[in-house]
Parts: sequence; structure tokens; C-alpha cells
Amino acid sequence: MNPESPAADSRQRPSLQPADLVWRDGVPESRQFGDVYFCRDNGLEESRYVFIDRNQLPERFAGLAPGAPFVVAECGFGTGLNFLATWQAWRRHAPADSGCLHYVTIEKHPLTVADLTRALALWPELAGFSAELLAQYPPLVEGVHRLVFDSGRVRLTVFFGDAQDGWEQLEFTADAWYLDGFAPARNPELWRANVITAVRQHSKAGTTVATFTSVGEVRRALAGVGFTMSKVPGYGRKRDMLTGILGGNASELDGEAKESTEYPRRRQPPRSVAIIGSGIAGCTLARNLAERGVAVHLIDETTAPGSAASGNLQGALYVKLGVQFNYQTRLALAALLFSQRYYSNNAADHWHPCGLLQLAGDEREQQRQAKFIAGNRYPDAVLQPVDSDRATELCGVDVPRGGLWFPDSGWLEPGQSCRALARHRNIQGHFGHRVTRLTPCNGRWHIAIAGKNDLVTDHIVICAGHQSPGLIPVAGGFRFRTIRGQVSLLEAARLKAPKAVVCGNRYLNPVRDGICLIGATFDLHSDDAAVTEASHQENISELEGMLPGIWQGEAPAPEGMRGRVGFRCTTHDYQPAAGPLCGPDGHELEGISLFTGLGSKGLSYAPLLAEYLADRLTGQPLALPKDIAARLNPDRCRVPAHPVSTATA
Repeated sequence: MNPESPAADSRQRPSLQPADLVWRDGVPESRQFGDVYFCRDNGLEESRYVFIDRNQLPERFAGLAPGAPFVVAECGFGTGLNFLATWQAWRRHAPADSGCLHYVTIEKHPLTVADLTRALALWPELAGFSAELLAQYPPLVEGVHRLVFDSGRVRLTVFFGDAQDGWEQLEFTADAWYLDGFAPARNPELWRANVITAVRQHSKAGTTVATFTSVGEVRRALAGVGFTMSKVPGYGRKRDMLTGILGGNASELDGEAKESTEYPRRRQPPRSVAIIGSGIAGCTLARNLAERGVAVHLIDETTAPGSAASGNLQGALYVKLGVQFNYQTRLALAALLFSQRYYSNNAADHWHPCGLLQLAGDEREQQRQAKFIAGNRYPDAVLQPVDSDRATELCGVDVPRGGLWFPDSGWLEPGQSCRALARHRNIQGHFGHRVTRLTPCNGRWHIAIAGKNDLVTDHIVICAGHQSPGLIPVAGGFRFRTIRGQVSLLEAARLKAPKAVVCGNRYLNPVRDGICLIGATFDLHSDDAAVTEASHQENISELEGMLPGIWQGEAPAPEGMRGRVGFRCTTHDYQPAAGPLCGPDGHELEGISLFTGLGSKGLSYAPLLAEYLADRLTGQPLALPKDIAARLNPDRCRVPAHPVSTATA
């Protein structure tokens, strides 16, 4: 069954029922709501007239100060036509030194890729923009999806799900609203009072609104929450439409409107950020901030980026999705999908999307995967259950059991990726130097570096993996754990190399330069940085258990085998820590954040969490919903002052 086709299925989550379209004279119409997505005369001109021009966006874009972002919010993504037209206007009118265009939108019934492709083909002048959107268009699973275009100058945050849920979970303040969607009479849910209230809650003085409708109920609802509303001529055969501005009149659109007392002014981004640690987490964050115009100091005691735990020749890009679609699973899914897009766009030379099999390697994992499949419904673009025959065909080696196939996953060259990400004009590297002390002084931070003068910066992000706890300038302990991991390198001639990544108790990657990598051990009680034969033997034995027929002849002996040891950092609850650092009293410390605890899934989690942290640091719309962001708070990792007895817990 096609997971993108409407069907009665109790295992619906996290998949969504897509828009059910009928095409009349080449124009898409919704069966659910009996309305067109855009006018039959000229939908693109309608979009420009109603939303772009009535919000005065060309003039407002042109007048932006250097580095200033602009946020457009929309009810109803539909075909994406409004987004593409706005992106085109941004390209035409925004100064080259302006900040980022953020476009925040919701959609309960998103179009399939096939329908979206057909709809956008109607607008040849947008073909370049359409191609980029289609290339990144997310699978139809519920939740928040962040798409990044134009090297970070345009960010699309789309929430697939109910509008009210979206506005409650998304954190942003809009400069302009597009109240689109189908006509109020046909889709009253999108025009409910609580949705109008949410529009107000995500606005500030000077925020504008435009909508194709002129229904009096909508005008009164917006006026009731503080918008000054006007009825103006509509587009084409539509007689009237509505425009409005919060707390003032059109003369305030020059950006000088007084801020609402309910909303603080947007946080000014720090002029400089020092990131301590240059693994995949530190380098993705450094590149993200640099592309937003922030000066970054990347500090590491190693001699080059990606030299510690992120320095392996190969790393598998995977997560383990839970049987329950809870917040851990939602975060893992969002991170996986974002990282697949991220590496395709930012590390294409070092990213190998060959597909990945998550093997049901023993009876316990078989049972877990059976429950997962029975209780969840994912699009085929995300994952597919496969039996042993299909797994063997996909991986090119004999696979004794089935598993979950992730077609868009694969493996990364993490060290090479780190070095490529760290090459940016706004990133200054400080390598081969150990940080000894972090001290706040006069609203800034002083970083003492062995053998160098202090480095002074506006903000610090501690991103040093298992060494992070020793850098935290706060009294009291944190519940972090160090995990030793050793990978083993095998000559390709010694085994039957797969053409896709195979994951179980270990992972095996395809051949690279005549070498296959097996990884990695999971040692909670060893701090031995030396490569050991015992760990090699453990990797060999585990791989043989996963894939009994993998060897070409006899199993290799561990003596003389090459390998590498790295130390990963995880938290007491095995979930990442990303956000502001708090003092013992629970209050946020000014100018310092923590980004660690990614464990063995750093390649998957780092890009999305770096995006989220960069959003926070620059005061821009967040890439994660509020409930997930709250659970990333590093303060949860603090050792309790009065530990609860395990006997009574």
C-alpha cells in the first residue's frame, strides 16, 4: 500500500493523510474543502497582489538594516506558491547584507511530491525555486520540518499537522502574516477564534496581515485582538480583501513602530561566539553561525577539526526510532530527516547516501521491530520493513534476517566533513590549544587558553564531547557519561563488502579506498585510549553474529589490525543537551551554552541541534517545537541536590 495515499489505517501516525486533489482545467482543487488552491486566472499574480504587495514586502525588504532578519508567517502552505513568490521577492529586493528570510507555515494536509510537482509546473518563471523546494520537500510525517535555502539566507519552517497545535508549538514573532487557506465557509477550522488569537500571540506592534477574504467575521476577530483592519480592493474578480496592522497604521511600516509591551525586542545576535570543540557538533554550529554573519572562534586542543571522536574514516547516519511516537522518537525522526538534507547540501563530497539497513539481528530486536511496524506508519521515503531476501538484495551480501530499510540514509566521512565545514571567512580556528578557564567579566566571557592570551567573546558554547563537564564554570556535578568506542579497519579483500550500511550491534560500511570499517565498541567502564586486540576481537565476533557469511575464507585475526579509539559523551537519559547553561539556582547564565551528550548518534543529531542553537543565539524562529526544546535543557542533567533513593523512586 502506498503510504501517501488516503486510507483508513489505525497505524496512521506519524504519516499524514495528504491532500486529496481533483484537477480541473489544469488547476488543483481540494476534494476535502471543495475549493481551489489559487485563482484560475493567474495564481502567481494573485499571490503577489494579495500577500506580497498588500504587506508592502518589496519596500520593507529593501529597507532592512544589515543583518536584520524578516519573518513571514502563513496559515496554509498548500502548493507552496506563496512561499516561492516571497522567496523570489526577497532575492529581488532584499540587500545582499540583510539577514535571513524566515517563512513559517502550517499545513494539515500537505500535497504529495507528485501533486506538488504538477502544481508548480504551472509557473515556469519560478522553476529554479520550485526545483530547490522539491529537492528538499520533506516526507509527509507530522511535526516541524526546517528547510534551508540560498546558503542560509532563506529558511522555511513548515509544521505538518493541525493549525492550533502548530501555533502552540512553534516559537517565532512574525513581521507579516499571510492568512491564506481555503475560504472561511469551506474551512472554518482554520479561522477559529483560537487560531486568530494565536496570530496575535505571534505578532508585535507593526506586524501586518493580509488575507484574500473580506468576511466580516474574520475582520471583527482580527480587530478584536488588536489589529487595525481595512477593506481594500481584491484581486481580479474578487471585489474586496482585508489588510491590517497591529497597534497602529500603515505609516508605521518603516520599521520604527514601537514594540508591544507584551513582546521583548528580538534578541540581538552576539557579535562573536567561541565554540570549544571542533567535532561534528562544533563544526556544524560554527558553520551555521558563520553563515548568519556571526564571527566564530573555533577552539580545540587537537591540531585540526574532526580529530577526536568525529575523526573516523566513516560514520553511519542512523537513529533508532521508538515503538512509541513520543518526544524522543519525534526528535530522532526530525534529526534524521534534517541531517540527510543537510549533508546533501553542505557536505556532498563526503556524504554517501547508499541506503542503510537496521538489522533485526536477534530475537529481542525482531520483536521490537514487529511492535514498531504494527504500531506506526511511516512513508516509504523514510523507512520500509524488508525481509531477509529483500535485505540481501539491497545490501549485496547475505543477510540472514530482515529489518528496517532507510533508503535516504548512508554514511559520512566525518573528519573530512568537519574540516570542510570549518572553512569559512567568519570562522577563525584556534587549534592545538587547551582551554583552562572560562571567566565572565563585564558582560563578556574571557577564555584562558594555555600558551596564548585570553580570548574575549560575547558568547561561549561548550561543545567538547566527553571533556565538556570539566569546562563547565558552574558549581555542582552533571550527569554525563563517557563511552569508549573502538572501530576496526579491515582490508576489503577479507570480507564480502556490502553496498549499503548494515547496522545491528555493530555497523559495517561499504568499501572506501580498499578498506571496510566495523564500528564500534560500547565501553562504559574503560578510559583506555589505545587500540586493543580485545576490542578488535569484539568487533569481529559481533559482525560475524550479524552476518555469518561475511568473510572471504577464515575470519581475520585481531593481531596487527588497524583501528581507532574515540570517546563519546552521553547523558543520564541518553538524550542530547543543547541550550543555555544554568546556575545552581536554575536561572540561565548570560552568554554561555552547552551542546553535548549526542552519544553514538552525533552525525544524525548535530545538524538539527546546531540549527536550533543558532536560532536561539540569534533570536530567530526556532527549528524545534517548544515541547522538544524544553527537554533538551542542559539543566536536567545537573546532579540533584538530594538524590532520590532508588528504593523509593
